[in-house]
Amino acid sequence: MSSCIYSSLSSLSISSKSAFPSSRSNFKPKICCSVGGTVAEPIAVNAIEPLLLDAVRGKEVERPPVWLMRQAGRYMKSYQILCEKHPSFRERSENVDLVVEISLQPWKVFQPDGVILFSDILTPLSGMNIPFDIIKGKGPIIFDPPKTLTDVEKVREFIPEESVPYVGEALTILRKEVNNQAAVLGFVGAPFTLASYVVEGGSSKNFTKIKRLAFAEPKILHSLLQKFATSMTKYIRYQADNGAQAVQIFDSWATELSPVDFEEFSLPYLKQIVDAVKTTHPDLPLILYASGSGGLLERLPLTGVDVVSLDWTVDMADGRRRLGPNVAIQGNVDPGVLFGTKEFITNRINDTVKKSGKGKHILNLGHGIKVGTPEENVAHFFEVAKGLRY
Repeated sequence: MSSCIYSSLSSLSISSKSAFPSSRSNFKPKICCSVGGTVAEPIAVNAIEPLLLDAVRGKEVERPPVWLMRQAGRYMKSYQILCEKHPSFRERSENVDLVVEISLQPWKVFQPDGVILFSDILTPLSGMNIPFDIIKGKGPIIFDPPKTLTDVEKVREFIPEESVPYVGEALTILRKEVNNQAAVLGFVGAPFTLASYVVEGGSSKNFTKIKRLAFAEPKILHSLLQKFATSMTKYIRYQADNGAQAVQIFDSWATELSPVDFEEFSLPYLKQIVDAVKTTHPDLPLILYASGSGGLLERLPLTGVDVVSLDWTVDMADGRRRLGPNVAIQGNVDPGVLFGTKEFITNRINDTVKKSGKGKHILNLGHGIKVGTPEENVAHFFEVAKGLRY
C-alpha cells in the first residue's frame, strides 16, 4: 500500500497563498489537465477539470477529493432558516431558485470538491403517473401503490424535460456558479429501490410487500423495474446534458435482497442503465451507492459503474481488495464520527484515507450526514480532508 503524508490541521495555512484557500474565486489548481467529453459542453466554464473527475479517472492527484452525502440539509443553520420560510420539502426541491440556493449552501461554507443537486430520488414519480408526497415526520407517501400488472401498465415512462425542467435549469445554474472549482453531481434512484418505495407505499422496515411481489408475481415486478430502468437512463442523460459532471445512483434497498435475488431484481437493471448511458455519455462517471452492501460487494462492479461508494461497515482496505483495481471507491467514514471530538474526527479521516490507498478514492461518509450533527465538526472534517497530501 502506498504511504501517505498527512498535513496536520495546525500546519494548514488557510490564506491567499495556501494550496486550498477558503475563497477559491481565483483558485488555480496545480493539476492542469483536460479531458474531452460530451457532458454539458455548451456551458461556458473554467476549462480545468475538477479534482473529483481526475481522481475517478485514475489521474495523479495530490489528495483525495471530498464531499459528503446530505451535505446540504437539516444540520445547517442556513437550511433551517430557509425551511421556516418554505416548510414543504417538495417546494424546496422543485423550485429552481430554492434548489440552487440549498445546493450552494455547503459550497459557500465548506468548499467541497463535489456539489450535489438538492433533490430527492422520488422526484420523477409524479411524471411517471405515480402520485406521492413527502410529509414532515413521516417521509414519503405513495398514494396508490401498484399491485397488479394493470396498475403497472398505468405507469408512464419518464420524460424529464417535460416533468422536471427545474432540475435541468438548476444544474445549468450550478455548473456556472461552481465554475469547475468542484464537480457538479446529479443523482437518481435505482430501479429496485424506487420499486420498493412505490410498492411498499413509502418507507419500510420489513419489505414484505415488495418481496411478496418478487417471489409470488415476479412478472409484475420485472415490468415495473423495466420502466424504472428506462426512465432513469433518460434521467441520467438529462442531468448530464444540463451540467451534471458525475451522477450517483442510489440503490439504498438493494441490500435487503439476498445475493441470488440481487442478481435477478437489481443487478440486471443497474447494468442496463450503465450500459445505455455509456453509449451516449462514455465519459460521464457513474457512482453506485448501496448501504449495507458488504455481502454484495464483489457483484457491484459487475454493473459497470466507475465508482462504488462503501458504507462504514466495510473496512476500506478490504473493500479496495474485494472490488479490484478497475473501479474507484468512495467513502466511508461513519456519520456518527462527526459527533466525536475534533481529534477523533481527524484520526478517523486519516485512517480511512490510508486504508483506501493512493488515488481513485473520493473521501466521503458511509451514509448521509445525520440531523443534529454539529456544523463546526463538518467544517473541521473538510479542513482536515483538504489538508491531506498523498
